[in-house]
Amino acid sequence: MLYRILKRMIERGDIEGMENKLDVFYASDKITEEEYTELISMLPNKKGV
Repeated sequence: MLYRILKRMIERGDIEGMENKLDVFYASDKITEEEYTELISMLPNKKGV
């Protein structure tokens, strides 16, 4: 569910501080590596991990 919320936020352009949020959620095992990689790659100027 968190993954879907984060994806929707990115799609809507609400990306202020998103990279840091994704790092925290990934480090605390709230999102998987695959989800993290996909979400990071959706951010502007990010090519993926």
